[in-house]
Amino acid sequence: MQQTHVEELFEWIDEAATAIEYQENTTYLESVADALDVLYHHAPFDDMADLLKQQLEKHLKDIDLNKFEKEEIRKATQLAILKGMKGATQQQHLITPDTVAMFMGYLTQRLFKDAQEIRIFDPACGTANLLTAVLNQLDKQVAAYGSDVDETLMKLALANANLQKTEIEFFHQDSLRPFLLEPVDFVLADLPVGYYPDDVQAGEYNLKAEEGYSYAHHLFIEQSLRYTKQGGYLMFVIPNFLFESDQATQLNAFLREHAHIVGMLQLPEALFKEEKHAKSILVLQKKGKGTEAPKEALLAKLPSFKNHNAMADILAQINQWFEKNHSS
Repeated sequence: MQQTHVEELFEWIDEAATAIEYQENTTYLESVADALDVLYHHAPFDDMADLLKQQLEKHLKDIDLNKFEKEEIRKATQLAILKGMKGATQQQHLITPDTVAMFMGYLTQRLFKDAQEIRIFDPACGTANLLTAVLNQLDKQVAAYGSDVDETLMKLALANANLQKTEIEFFHQDSLRPFLLEPVDFVLADLPVGYYPDDVQAGEYNLKAEEGYSYAHHLFIEQSLRYTKQGGYLMFVIPNFLFESDQATQLNAFLREHAHIVGMLQLPEALFKEEKHAKSILVLQKKGKGTEAPKEALLAKLPSFKNHNAMADILAQINQWFEKNHSS
């Protein structure tokens, strides 16, 4: 069977990362970031050991980056990152499933169908897999921004964007602190779920907890609304329990005041190991002059992405909803 471009590139990254991991005594995930940089610059780093330099130079002769499409680069990079994350136990080291990223790209296209250009921000961008997956589906002028606090993920995000020749401005910071960023048309994020440990910073938010730690996912929603233009859109991957938790009343009241709920699409349970980890896609519009809630919100339970007939049916219904309820 002929090897695909994605497999070929993944193997190249994997072999280079494994060599770096062994020689430099770093983690596989950090080595992937270095391997991607070496590939992008088509040269090993100056400070690498001579033996490693020789290995990588020889390895670079086997690859021609120009023959790969953006999506092939993204998918091969994602496979290497996923391999590295198997060993990482941290909750934030998780990647949005590809089918979900593709579906969110499709929804983004529909939301901004008539826009010539848009500005997009992902405040929890991780390795920028979700952000680049969505960008690769848009056929318009886009200015993109991403932020993450994790240094390794930021290195991977930068290398990922560079290889895809996608311009993204990254902020390496705690995304719940202020940004030097003008409000954008669209905020997109797979929300980090859990408690936010900085009580002082949480105090700057309406959605801070009355007592104890605040929920990071609630604060991310509020922060995202701050950096969205009036009438702009937000799309989040959220835990299904978002509106049922102990601080949900506060969140509901806040959203009623600041946003219109455009839609909520429950993701197939088969994507998640346990029911309690199941997630949905929430679409909001920030209230502004002349904005109003859709006559009916877009509510759906998505079938398995593998069930093509059921998926075609639901997409037809979603397209119909957009025709009736949405003009961008």
